[in-house]
Amino acid sequence: MQRFFDLIFSVAGLLLGSPLLFLIWLAGFFMIGSPLFLQTRVGKQQKPFVLVKFRTMKPGTASVASHLVDGSSITSWGRFLRRTKLDELPQLWNVLKGEMSLVGPRPCLFNQTELIAERAQRGVFDARPGITGLAQVKGVDMSTPALLAEMDAAMLARASLFNYFRYIFLTVAGQGRGDRVSC
Repeated sequence: MQRFFDLIFSVAGLLLGSPLLFLIWLAGFFMIGSPLFLQTRVGKQQKPFVLVKFRTMKPGTASVASHLVDGSSITSWGRFLRRTKLDELPQLWNVLKGEMSLVGPRPCLFNQTELIAERAQRGVFDARPGITGLAQVKGVDMSTPALLAEMDAAMLARASLFNYFRYIFLTVAGQGRGDRVSC
């Protein structure tokens, strides 16, 4: 059932949100010059996929986990997008393609070896990565790999339609803070 709702919400979000997506893209184009950010991430069964987001950092910023990036790399436009979580909207395309779900463990980078090992040990890669989940609404980010993998595994063990909708609602309501960036 989760995949069914993923399809419904991603199609609806992309269609109904297309004017907003276009405006954000246009503003990003004029402010940063490169409004979309594409990055290879670790997907289900540890297969690579290309994640799509709105760019929040200056082009050329190192491809590392957000908590390892200097805060000065984030543009003023990017701060707004991160605070409102609008930078995540293009990931609806990844959901539509079946590479992600709306709810699941946040996809990590291949250079996050500690997190990959922790998640592999707990079977987290058996699920599609997601835009939001338990760790995100609880404010746990990738700077604590063991805790994050533990929380991801707990979320998957308690997966239900109720929790699926709960995590989406809590995210839209503004709970959680997203990945931390050091300043």
